[in-house]
Amino acid sequence: MASKRYREAYEMIDKQKKYGLDEGIKLLKNFPKTKFDETIEIHMNLGVDPRKADQQIRNSVVLPHGSGKKLKVLVFAEGEKADEAKEAGADYVGVDEFVEKIQSGWMEFDVVITTPNLMGKIGRLGRVLGPRGLMPNPKDGTVTMDIKKAIEDSKGGKVTYRIDKFSNLHIMAGKLSFEVEKLKENILTVISAILRERPAALKGIFIKSISITSTMGPGIKLDVGTVSLEAKK
Repeated sequence: MASKRYREAYEMIDKQKKYGLDEGIKLLKNFPKTKFDETIEIHMNLGVDPRKADQQIRNSVVLPHGSGKKLKVLVFAEGEKADEAKEAGADYVGVDEFVEKIQSGWMEFDVVITTPNLMGKIGRLGRVLGPRGLMPNPKDGTVTMDIKKAIEDSKGGKVTYRIDKFSNLHIMAGKLSFEVEKLKENILTVISAILRERPAALKGIFIKSISITSTMGPGIKLDVGTVSLEAKK
């Protein structure tokens, strides 16, 4: 059963309306407050077929004002690259000991980065890390020799996204406590990144719907056309 706070927030939304981004963010901020700083998410439904290889949407984007979340970064690296990872602020650095820990159920990290030469060892963790969206991937910059940049991006607000089997995306865009303009810029940065992902062979509508929501709140539907135009500027 929905909480009283959720019901109150839901009643504040005009169900027949698709909001502009400024109006949508201000409405989010006017919802009844919780005792913690809620995460803001963007939910999108795309007109792609995720079963087709050329219509897979998976990548990452760095939010200009960060995600507001302090991420714990695990780096698989050896030698000089391990030293580079430690200097760059990685929370955990190593190889075999962390492979074993993960296989034993340890999951106290938010991002996994590895050097390409270690993917053979990391590959066995795919069944554990894959379903959680944590498996390192060259496309989102987590399989790389530039360990320092990968850590700085992750700590500085990089968010990854991957389409699900229903053609939906769910992407973090900051915290409710962020100023309206900062949230707006983060959201437009995400939407701009998604617009660039449009498959060349796709016919018809690419972004079918966009909504924004907070951790404990209902979704607010945005006007796709208006927001997309803003994101292209």
